[in-house]
Amino acid sequence: MELMLEEILIYGFVFLLCGIIVFFYLRKQKVTSQETERKVAKAKEEGLFEPVSLHPYIDLNTCIGSAACIADCPEKDILGIVDGKATVINASNCVGHGACFHACPVEAISLRIGTEKRGVDLPHVNQNFESNIRGMYIAGELGGMGLIKNSVEQGQQAVENMIKAKKPNKNGVLDLVVIGAGPAGISASLEAKKQGFSCITLEQNSLGGTVFTFPRSKIVMTSPMDLPLYGKAKLFETSKDELLDLWRDVIGKNNLDIRENTKVESITPLADDTFRIETNTKETFISNHVLLAIGRRGSPRKLGVPGEDSEKVAYRLLEPERIHDKKVIVVGGGDSAIESALLLKDQNEVILSYRKDKFSRLKPKNKEKILAAEIDESLKVMYNSNLISIEKDCVLMKTDDNDSGLKIDNDQVYIFAGGEMPTQFLQKAGIEISKRFGYIMKKHK
Repeated sequence: MELMLEEILIYGFVFLLCGIIVFFYLRKQKVTSQETERKVAKAKEEGLFEPVSLHPYIDLNTCIGSAACIADCPEKDILGIVDGKATVINASNCVGHGACFHACPVEAISLRIGTEKRGVDLPHVNQNFESNIRGMYIAGELGGMGLIKNSVEQGQQAVENMIKAKKPNKNGVLDLVVIGAGPAGISASLEAKKQGFSCITLEQNSLGGTVFTFPRSKIVMTSPMDLPLYGKAKLFETSKDELLDLWRDVIGKNNLDIRENTKVESITPLADDTFRIETNTKETFISNHVLLAIGRRGSPRKLGVPGEDSEKVAYRLLEPERIHDKKVIVVGGGDSAIESALLLKDQNEVILSYRKDKFSRLKPKNKEKILAAEIDESLKVMYNSNLISIEKDCVLMKTDDNDSGLKIDNDQVYIFAGGEMPTQFLQKAGIEISKRFGYIMKKHK
């Protein structure tokens, strides 16, 4: 009898202990869910819930709520847990590095571009990075993978796939012409050198492509990457200048033929499966393969206002430290506009013009800094404003209070209105482009 009573007490204690553990587990899960739901509500209010580019999509029927995706994501509050399942919070801030995809133990996450409601124009590219035109490849931002590390991997892998289908050498015919000297283009050029390919790289602007247009102090790399002919580059909190210095060093040591300020005007497939590439410098190249490693924003979007062709108008900020004692107008409400305005404000009189009544889809740090600058009056923010004319010593700004135009003294105008995909250029070369809704991006190994 005493033994049975002792067993009952032991079992009772075990059940009580299990009950306490389950209670605190459920309580913690509830608190976590409530916190995540608050973050989601805030993201929706600030316009950060809907994705703007590559983003994770979670299959709730497969997800087991391990939170491995959250632990491995280097960004903050992109993902969270609600009722034991992963959910997206600030989808607009996702940079598409794919760490969550690789971390998920049950493959419940896929990487997608576009949503069911908002389509994204994408060129046709197969798993080998080849377009619908045989011998013409696409890597990096144009194909939907904008992160530097991903672009570097794709540039290398695209050339590796070309090696498998290498065409016979012909006199006067290059193995490869790379168009674009950004992350994907540089990586491809290095891999081509490594494989013994004859290769020329053409860049319409400067080495680095889109990266070159970033402000000097902008952090562009937060994780290591492998570069052909270099090895693992251990990059953490790496600035634009540091990354460009690394590329220049590797390019110089390997004698790559990279031609800056050379814009490709046309790519023509020829009958013998080669390509004729014509440039603005009146040079013509014949090549067995072409790799398009250009950005999605081929040309900056213009406002179409009088005076926009003035010399005082620019669409990128390269050396802010050289600009001082100027009356500057920065147009735009995205991260590029905000970062540029913040870099200019200490040495200049800066006005930030934004067409909406509040900022949305900004990186948290940028939003915090611009609102602080507005409060301490180190710069002026004009909401609900539109630039309507640019003159030699001033601009005219349309506001809610002045439809006819408010005259503002001005020395320099920076316009950050996004860019336009080079659709016409691509279609002229024969590349098919489709609007994709919730398109699943395949991760290439």
